[in-house]
Amino acid sequence: MNDFRFYFELGWHHIISWDAFDHILFIVALSAIYLLNNWKQVLVLVTAFTIGHSLTLGLSVYQLVSINSNWVEFLIPLTIVATALFNLLLKDYQPASLRLNYFLALFFGLIHGLGFANTIRFMLSKDQQIALPLFSFNVGLEAGQVVMVSLLLILGYLLVNKLQLPRKWWVWGLSVFSLCWAAWMAIQRWPL
Repeated sequence: MNDFRFYFELGWHHIISWDAFDHILFIVALSAIYLLNNWKQVLVLVTAFTIGHSLTLGLSVYQLVSINSNWVEFLIPLTIVATALFNLLLKDYQPASLRLNYFLALFFGLIHGLGFANTIRFMLSKDQQIALPLFSFNVGLEAGQVVMVSLLLILGYLLVNKLQLPRKWWVWGLSVFSLCWAAWMAIQRWPL
């Protein structure tokens, strides 16, 4: 049970930590277009991200996928930029318009998973089974994402539904903030 707790906390802190600010920004950009009444769609969305994240973690632990970490660290903020740009280009926020988001969350989860792959690979001993550590890590990751998304949805509800802030301003504010910060991070992480 100690292994479960250790890897759960590792997954949790992978999202709920200032060291993981790029992941927080991604969750902000990903969730910006949703409101509290869309909580089911957002739950599916963050789960798609976790699935992508899990796939690359598993593949990299078995050394089936390996990408230079400098490129991965550069690509992670680019996923945030792309997500924020997608938000800014949306004409409406109806479910039919947002279907592409599920694919983006899954695909970008693959890239984000590569960012932590080296760390978790070095933590696992050669003869250790990876099923429990990966499962525990991903449960912690998902729990952290659900907390982050819940806070954003509640804040969005208060501002958009109660204080009557135009929804477009909410979406654009979060998206522009995420885009600018992530663009700065990408410049800082330029791999060449």
